[in-house]
Amino acid sequence: MSVPHKTTAIVLQQSSPARNPVYHDAVLTTRPIPALKEGEVLVKMTAASFNHRDLWIRKAMYPRIAIGSTLGADGAGIVIASSDPEDTLLHKRVFLTPSRGWIKDPDGPESDFSIVGGALYPPIGTFSQHVVVERDQVIPTPEHLNDVQAAAWPLGGVTAWRAAIVKGRVSSGQNVLITGIGGGVAILALQLCVAKGANVYVTSGSEDKIRKAVELGAKGGANYKDAKWPSRIAALLSKDAKETGGGTGLLDVVIDSSGGDIMGQTTKYLKQGGSIVCYGMTAGPKITFTMREVLKNQQLLGSTMGSHQDLLDATSFLTAHRIVPVVSHVIDGLQHAEEGFELIRKGSHFGKVVIKIREAANRQQKL
Repeated sequence: MSVPHKTTAIVLQQSSPARNPVYHDAVLTTRPIPALKEGEVLVKMTAASFNHRDLWIRKAMYPRIAIGSTLGADGAGIVIASSDPEDTLLHKRVFLTPSRGWIKDPDGPESDFSIVGGALYPPIGTFSQHVVVERDQVIPTPEHLNDVQAAAWPLGGVTAWRAAIVKGRVSSGQNVLITGIGGGVAILALQLCVAKGANVYVTSGSEDKIRKAVELGAKGGANYKDAKWPSRIAALLSKDAKETGGGTGLLDVVIDSSGGDIMGQTTKYLKQGGSIVCYGMTAGPKITFTMREVLKNQQLLGSTMGSHQDLLDATSFLTAHRIVPVVSHVIDGLQHAEEGFELIRKGSHFGKVVIKIREAANRQQKL
C-alpha cells in the first residue's frame, strides 16, 4: 500500500466578526501528512464520531480551542505505515485514544489533561482521512465491532466506564438511575451497567428514547419533563422489588449528566450511603448538597472522562461482553459533516453520530 503525502481534514476556521453568536466554520482542507517520527504510526481513518464537545468548540464555548486545528476526538481506522517497518500494528484495525495526560492514576490526571481535536495539544483530530499518532495512543479494535461502531466507543466509553464502574462501583443486583438517556455516554453507561447485572432505570424528555432504553435492557424510565418524575422512578423501584421478592426498592447509584437539583430530586429514593456520580451539568452549573445528605451518608462524586488504563479496562469489558455501541446516524463522507453538527445541535438522536470516511478529491471548501 502506497503511503500518501497529503490528506483531507475538517479544520476549525475563525468565524466572521459579524456572526453573532459566534459559530466558527468547519472547513474541508487539504493538508500535508508529516513524516513519521520514532514511535509513530500513520492511520488511514475509516470512521469518526461526533461529541457535543465538537459543537461547543464551534460555538467558542470550550477552553483552549485552536483555530486551524483538525476537529474530532473519536475515530477508527487501519494502520498503514509505521516508523518501525516490523511493527506488529501494521495493517491492523485500531481506534485512537481521545485524550492525553492521564495514564493510570486512579484519582486524576498525572499531568496537563487534554482532549484530541480542535485544541492546541495534541495537534491532531479524527475528522481526517489520515492521522499521524504515537503508536501507544492507538488500541486494537475489538473483533466484534466494525469501524463505525469502534469510532463510537472511545470518549463516551471511557467516560461511562469511569462514572459507572470506577466511581459508581456498580455491581450485580444494584438499582441504578441514569439520567438523560439518548446521548452516547448515557447509553454506554446503560449497556455497561446492564452487562454488570444491575437493574437500570432511566430518565429522558422523550418517551421514544425511554422505549429504546428498555429495549437495551433498562427496567423502565420516567419523562423528566414531568415534575413528578422522581416519584415515578420510585414507583417502578417499589413495583420491581415486590415482584422479585427482594431488594430495598431504593437506588444504589445515580449516574447523572444534568446537575441542577439532582440531589434534592433523588435523595429521598437513594439508599443510605448511596452515590450520585455527576459527569455533566446540562440543567444547571451547581448541585446543592445539604446536611440531609450528610446524615444519610450519601456521596456526590464528580467524574470526567478517564485514564488510558480506564479505557483499556473498559475495552476489555466491552469485548468480553460483546457490547456494541449504539449508532444513531451514519454520515457518508467528510464533505457532509455539517449534517452531523446539525444532528448534535438538535439533540434528537439516540446513540452516536458517525462519519464514514472515504477517499475524496483534495480541495478546500466550507461544509
